[in-house]
Amino acid sequence: MDLQDQLRNLFPDHQPEKDGNVPEEKPKFWLQDEPILCKYEKRKGKPITILEGYQGSDSDLKAMAKELKTLLGVGGTTKNDLIIIQGDYRDKIMDFLKENGFKTKRVGG
Repeated sequence: MDLQDQLRNLFPDHQPEKDGNVPEEKPKFWLQDEPILCKYEKRKGKPITILEGYQGSDSDLKAMAKELKTLLGVGGTTKNDLIIIQGDYRDKIMDFLKENGFKTKRVGG
């Protein structure tokens, strides 16, 4: 007895959809109309990438920072509604943000 047969036994009244419509995924983060600014700076001689302009909640900001850090394999932090990533990863970060539905704007260099 496979899984489909077991499910039919448990839920005999259920009729599976034939067209295969998959419900839309909820976005991971709160989306906004304004673009997120992606800046490049050097602090104490070391390059950093700064993301500013995110208007969502602090928990969403921290979740986005964590996902970016794990994607890139680098360190970073969130301070004063900014995401600070160690290193110059503007292209990869902007690609990630565009994939998640954000508008981005490249600032500096």
